Amino acid sequence: MMKKLCLLNVLLLSLTTLYAQKTKDSNGTIHGTITTSDGSPVPNVTIRIERARWGDISNEKGAYTISNVKPGNWVLKVSTVVTATQEKNITVTAGSDQEINFVLNDNAARLQEVIVSTGKARQENKNVAKMPLKNLENPQVYNTVSAEIMKQQGITNYDDALRNVPGLTRTWESTGRAGDGASYFALRGFDAQPTLYNGLPGLTSGNLDPADIEAIEVIKGPSGTLFGGSFYSYGGMINTITKKPYFNFGGEVAYNFGSFGLNRVTADINTPLSKKEKIALRVNTAYHSENSFQDAGFKKSFFIAPSLVYEVSERLTFHLLTEFLQEDRAVAPVFFHSGRTAALDFKNIQELNLNNKLSFTSNELTIKTPRFNLQAQALYKISEQWTSQTVISRGAVKSDGIYTYIWDDDPGNNWFSQYFQKENQTTTTTDIQQNFNGDFMIGKLRNRLLIGLDYFNRNVVNNGTNGAVGRNVTPQGDVQEFVHDTIPAVNLTRAAIDRLLAPNGMSNSNINNSSYSAYVSDVLNITPGLMAMLSLRADYFDTPGEKTTGKGSYNQFALSPKFGVVYQPVLNKVSVFANYMNAFINVAPREVANANGTDRRMKSFKPEHANQWEAGVKANLFADKLRATVSVYDIKVADRVVPDATNPNNSLQGGKVGSKGIEIDISAHPAAGFNLIAGYSFNETKIIEGNPLDFYSQPGRAPGGQGPQHLANFWGTYTITKGQLKNFGLGLGGNYAGEYKVIDNAQTGEFFLPAYALLNGSIYYNSDKFRITLNVNNITNEVYYIGYWSVNPQRPRNFAASVAYKF
Repeated sequence: MMKKLCLLNVLLLSLTTLYAQKTKDSNGTIHGTITTSDGSPVPNVTIRIERARWGDISNEKGAYTISNVKPGNWVLKVSTVVTATQEKNITVTAGSDQEINFVLNDNAARLQEVIVSTGKARQENKNVAKMPLKNLENPQVYNTVSAEIMKQQGITNYDDALRNVPGLTRTWESTGRAGDGASYFALRGFDAQPTLYNGLPGLTSGNLDPADIEAIEVIKGPSGTLFGGSFYSYGGMINTITKKPYFNFGGEVAYNFGSFGLNRVTADINTPLSKKEKIALRVNTAYHSENSFQDAGFKKSFFIAPSLVYEVSERLTFHLLTEFLQEDRAVAPVFFHSGRTAALDFKNIQELNLNNKLSFTSNELTIKTPRFNLQAQALYKISEQWTSQTVISRGAVKSDGIYTYIWDDDPGNNWFSQYFQKENQTTTTTDIQQNFNGDFMIGKLRNRLLIGLDYFNRNVVNNGTNGAVGRNVTPQGDVQEFVHDTIPAVNLTRAAIDRLLAPNGMSNSNINNSSYSAYVSDVLNITPGLMAMLSLRADYFDTPGEKTTGKGSYNQFALSPKFGVVYQPVLNKVSVFANYMNAFINVAPREVANANGTDRRMKSFKPEHANQWEAGVKANLFADKLRATVSVYDIKVADRVVPDATNPNNSLQGGKVGSKGIEIDISAHPAAGFNLIAGYSFNETKIIEGNPLDFYSQPGRAPGGQGPQHLANFWGTYTITKGQLKNFGLGLGGNYAGEYKVIDNAQTGEFFLPAYALLNGSIYYNSDKFRITLNVNNITNEVYYIGYWSVNPQRPRNFAASVAYKF
């Protein structure tokens, strides 16, 4: 097999060389750089030959290359949102290679800030497909939230940034609990958490700090083909892109303050480290302190992220990123208002009558979620057609403290049990990837080929305790004097909770698992406007089970295909696309027995699979002033393990869930200083096949956690560009969520959270040196809730102000 692969590579390279030589003899090449007035390179700028199909997008170094240009007289054009269009007349002759450079009339800080805010940046994305593809070339849908939009909206926590993404909504905040303590989101009807960092595993048990974020990408649809099966990815994945060093001195320091005791200090400092060699260091750091709008709760954190880039040569570059987060919080418990077995006594929030100002916790019951992340990568340009990326990622997250939640153990009497448990779990991950990207011609067909190998390892050490009921409460805040008639209710002190949990003992679990994967993806240009993507992943999962007992060992093999077609009826302006995408999750064996409890044994299963069909249109019109995506999708998740309706001691594989919907995403820059983003989504998620007696898999019902069916988002800003009020601006936007069925079951009944509409506003001054902003969120003081089989109150009207100095 290896010999055949080597021969194929030799053949491809030979054909590429012959074809490149032939085209070089007959056509010409234009290359150059695009820089700002202060000499900084400008990436992601479109440069094109007027009234022709040739063009390119500048890379991180501001460089571009346009090959195979037919001989003749042409006009070369460069334009951005904030600078005047530049044109140069050129003459191309057979075999010529010309260098044409452009200097834009703006400095780097101002240009990057405004371009990113309009959404023009990152037209060429290297993360979603693991290869450089323009948005119009990619058959997959993704949305990007830039750091500039987060600054405009005064965002100081990660979750709020995602309110700018169509089809995504939070279902509960970060709990800090072991294993999955990050915030939960509903994305196309399925669970999603921020589990990717620069396209690599980046687990967290708490919150992510936005200080080091350049952008957040939400990759829509089942994405197991390129990102594996170690994370849930049925509806999509949340990928955080971090800030990278550059080769000038610069940065920003800022102070944020606001409602509920918000105090936040951040610094972003970049500096070259060598005058002779291209080495640069960038350090982002933040201190954050904030209380809760409820009667208890707080968050304190310190974050620092040094990153280094070293350009050894034009061919070889090293990147190193490290992150350290220390976070200490008191977290309000998730209020699960149903025991999921008996009929509900209430059908809506009015009947439940939950006091949304109560936290049901105290500031003594804290949980710490420290996090460490390291990523190192080497980028090597093998030839004009091939590049190599070698990446090593290492991460560690911990949950250490008290986790508490509220559960309806005894329905019908308005008393809810509050559980407490001690979290003490550390998760360590290692990921090693080797990717090769090729861009070559076979005959007249352009191929962009990705070949990758991926090794992922996760080790989970758990020394926490089991849960115990400490007290009974009502939604209005009453506390029952005794638990189970004889045991007094505990006080919300750390000493009391420690005494409660002391008899429970401590877990002693140590589980290790690994995935070994290979994947290939090819984007084939059949014509300049017609492209096809073919991708496949082979994944082998292996775990020796529990180290202390040897139980739970298993392995599974999965194939994950992906296919996409893109047709551009108007080249570089409109594309029509369709895709088939797949994701998978490994399923552990389960102990089963006969209905009478005899013949106990382990039963094996195959991985779950999600399959999506999607079609839509992407547009980039009016010189990049209007970008839009409209798509329709249908996702089916098959092979879910569900309880056997005829045998309570058995499990069957055959459950199926369906999700379908429509998404609209618009980004526009209709006039100088005016920018807006808007989105709308509709989703319907239902269980198709399952167990009619099981709360979690009853056919025809919503599975829970799917989010509201209707979601809408909007944000617009206007910045004055001339006169005495130059650089002053206004921002206005908000979110709408329709009525949300958080519980849908024949036995328990239905429970609805009401629809809500939020209005947010901003006033700001943003110049080359200073930025001052005042943001007011939830201006109308809407009382609203989110949930996942639960009811979670959200913040009332609040404000945040920021002062920043840029250098």
